[in-house]
Amino acid sequence: MSAADPTIEAARGFVDDSLNAMRAAIDGASADALNRRPAGDDTNPVAVLVVHAVNSTRWWLSVARGLPLPARDRDSEFRTHVADADELLALFDPVAADCRALLDTDEAFDAGAIREDPRDGEQVTSIWALIHAVEHLREHVAHAELTRQVFDRPV
Repeated sequence: MSAADPTIEAARGFVDDSLNAMRAAIDGASADALNRRPAGDDTNPVAVLVVHAVNSTRWWLSVARGLPLPARDRDSEFRTHVADADELLALFDPVAADCRALLDTDEAFDAGAIREDPRDGEQVTSIWALIHAVEHLREHVAHAELTRQVFDRPV
């Protein structure tokens, strides 16, 4: 883990902090707190936020690095329902480890390299994909933390 590239080093710090915060939002939560929609059918429960965020992060980090995309069923991410926190952690931990591994490199990062947005074929730069991975993850970490706070409040 001796990445000389300051961009990758910074991204590693943000991703690591976010993954740790996401794991903390899962740890010790009841099945209800993980699966309940906070404000109706058009909102996402913590379990969905976690699975979607970590899979999306792995995907966008792969784009940023110019590596093959991992298999992903985005639609199924939004149907996630878990029996307990341990089941969710079993889904989260291996993908989080993949995310960390994608940033554990000493290869130079070409921020201006042109990549293809896998969603629509448009061109994006590597730095756009990297920043998108980081900001999208952090956004969903905040959603999960807030949802967990709401459900952990005494009634």
